[in-house]
Amino acid sequence: MLGIISFVGFTALVAIISYFATRKTDESSSDGYFLGGRSLTAGVIAGSLLLTNLSTEQIVGLNGSAYKDGLSVMAWETLAAIAIVVTAIFLLPRYLKGGITTVPQFLADRFDTTTKTITSGLFLTGYVVVLLPVILYSGSVAISGMFDIPTLLGVSDKTALVLCIWGIGIIGSIYAVFGGLKAVVVSDSINAVGLLIGGMLIPVFGLMAIGDGSVLNGLDVLMTANPERFDSTGNPGQEVPFATIFTGMMLVQLFYWGTNQQIIQRALGAKNLAEGQKGLLLASFLKILGPLILVLPGMIAYHYFEGGLASSDMAYPELVRAVLPKPLVGFFAAVLFGAILSSFNSVLNSSVTLFGIDIYKQHINPEAPEKLVVKYGKIFGICLALAAMFIAPLIANASSLFYYLQEINGIYSIPIFSIIIVGYLTKNVPAIAAKIGIISGSVLYIISQFILKPYVFGADDYPHFLHVNAILFVLNVLIMLAIGKLYPRKEPFVLEYTNQVSITPYKYVNQVGLAICVIVIAIYVYFAK
Repeated sequence: MLGIISFVGFTALVAIISYFATRKTDESSSDGYFLGGRSLTAGVIAGSLLLTNLSTEQIVGLNGSAYKDGLSVMAWETLAAIAIVVTAIFLLPRYLKGGITTVPQFLADRFDTTTKTITSGLFLTGYVVVLLPVILYSGSVAISGMFDIPTLLGVSDKTALVLCIWGIGIIGSIYAVFGGLKAVVVSDSINAVGLLIGGMLIPVFGLMAIGDGSVLNGLDVLMTANPERFDSTGNPGQEVPFATIFTGMMLVQLFYWGTNQQIIQRALGAKNLAEGQKGLLLASFLKILGPLILVLPGMIAYHYFEGGLASSDMAYPELVRAVLPKPLVGFFAAVLFGAILSSFNSVLNSSVTLFGIDIYKQHINPEAPEKLVVKYGKIFGICLALAAMFIAPLIANASSLFYYLQEINGIYSIPIFSIIIVGYLTKNVPAIAAKIGIISGSVLYIISQFILKPYVFGADDYPHFLHVNAILFVLNVLIMLAIGKLYPRKEPFVLEYTNQVSITPYKYVNQVGLAICVIVIAIYVYFAK
């Protein structure tokens, strides 16, 4: 009962603070609703980025990978720091200079409207079909299991799952659809503090459990017992081969942190470039600390349970149940609920933005006033949320499905990233090259991963999908550059300054960014065996 009270209390506190922080925001305009009135500051941006990125799949899944493979899986976190630095220095100034609300908006200016529409459609398909149902399902499994909802309510496991799915879906929809971006990022920032505190409690109590009450003794025991598991370069056959960090891993990270609407929308809402860059750099530093929450508990669980768990995905929840004091379970559940909610409402808000700006305003009603665009964006968001809530219970195995979907995300991630990079780095590549780039990139990836890999060469002998991403990225860029050489634009593209916000950069952005990159490299060197 104490756990439920602390859970409800913390969740209600977040909702109340979010309401008072956003009640004066003008949400009748596109900027007000979709970008929080372009008023977001560094701390809010960093907190929202952190919570948007974290979800139950990552908290449970990455710790499960660490349970299985050790420290090498930290690449998913540490390399993200470098990708965020690149976004802060290179991409964000161009985004804010162009005054865009969505990433596809730039593609309309640089190439044409058709390119923008295709890209928005790919983003929406990925969000609606892939992310929303999986977030709802896996989050509901975690909450239902943590509070033992079937026993508490006297219902079946399936009924409890459906109740949790609809509970998370409805609350997330209220934040994302009716509150706009500012409500999302304010609630994210509060939950970010809770996640950092709650997330750090797990490795602390875990190390104390294996170190006879001492954290430092526990860390010494952990490193002495299995020193090979602290190798940052890993071993052949692991989930993240070391070579992939020099190929597709960085491309995936740059796409996610630099061009993914779900993520970059927080920085697009910055009050000025300096605040946006400071927010990204703060988030980058926090990602360096990410392995303490997302990798270390899995390694502790391997030692604590002596590698005897039936499934690696059970490492994190089993460790939480084993070492966390009972009075703190409710608070931790509330923090986890915040992470689930953040992922759901962030994807939903981005979907609403893409539909309202790039679909409704562009193709359905070009003359629509901004208030009407926001109205129909909200209606679309409600429909998406309902669809996700109906689809989510149909997912049979969230963890394996999520891994599979991570791989098929390459169908659209690398093609989109390649045309954005070519768009910014060149002036003469035409719109037809971007269209061919998206289509060829997607088709070649499908052929590679779903025809050649299983039926021609065999999965065991085939290159890692991150290497495939790198190969196809280079090929895609070369195709577009060749088309640009043969059929250049009639007039070179020039990025115009829209005066939406000040684009004076943070004066220490290069120095701080370099320091973060040095720290990441130093971590790899220190733990390399």
